[in-house]
Amino acid sequence: MNTKTDSKKNTKKPDEGFTAEEKAAMKERAKELKAEARAKKNRAAGEKDLLEKIAEMPEPDHTMASQLHEIITTTAPDLMPKTWYGMPAYANKDGKIICFYQSADKFNTRYATFGFQQDANLDDGDMWPTSFALKKLTPTIEAKIKTLVKKAVS
Repeated sequence: MNTKTDSKKNTKKPDEGFTAEEKAAMKERAKELKAEARAKKNRAAGEKDLLEKIAEMPEPDHTMASQLHEIITTTAPDLMPKTWYGMPAYANKDGKIICFYQSADKFNTRYATFGFQQDANLDDGDMWPTSFALKKLTPTIEAKIKTLVKKAVS
């Protein structure tokens, strides 16, 4: 089995451990945990951090993340914006991540990802989707995301 990827940026052999991108994400998460402890669930501070991360994203990730932020904050205003492994994310009142956006650029993938964590109320029998590939946001996709976010916080 060949574990090398087609991407030059994310290439690794099985014995090399984490990629540079994975290490950077872990360091980012450590900084986020320290900032969260200082902010003590301060919504404005979390949103400021999230918007700074979105501003750093190249296109088309920047536009998609901005649109998702608008959709999520209007659909589920009780979710707290924050960053999570350097990605925009939204947490419930207990601080548990409900949904997140991962830019295509972050890990050099061909699509962005919109995903949900285990505390999202999406259970549907014995199997259900928890992440979605995004190439662009259309009105139809925006409507689907609104529906999923509403269900996730119900």
